[in-house]
Amino acid sequence: MSEAIQAYNDAQTTEDQAICNALAAEICRHLPEAEYKIWHRHPVWFLEGNPVVGYQKMKLGVRLLFWSGQSFEEEALQKEGSFKAAEMRYTAADQINAVDLQRWLEKARLIQWDYKNIVKRKGVLERLK
Repeated sequence: MSEAIQAYNDAQTTEDQAICNALAAEICRHLPEAEYKIWHRHPVWFLEGNPVVGYQKMKLGVRLLFWSGQSFEEEALQKEGSFKAAEMRYTAADQINAVDLQRWLEKARLIQWDYKNIVKRKGVLERLK
């Protein structure tokens, strides 16, 4: 994990640190080919320059966001925004279901909408995979 992401995690409360560290470890484990960095002030993982997953400290817990998550057809993931994103929120590290997270991360690799070029396409998303 990068120093910047570790610093982000370390800046959280004890419980939120545990959530962030667990998420980062699982994401790095299951998407080893992904690039990752702090993007718009929170950790995000990219495949070929396209954002696929990230997390952010929110007022009530930590939000795990999948940019193409609405296409995963997973009931547990909640629609987020007006594009294709979906999220899961955590208030404790023991709420993270490793089996579900692994499945979602595999879908993040296989199902992608082209967020990298959304500005060029004036807000129109195209399916990559």
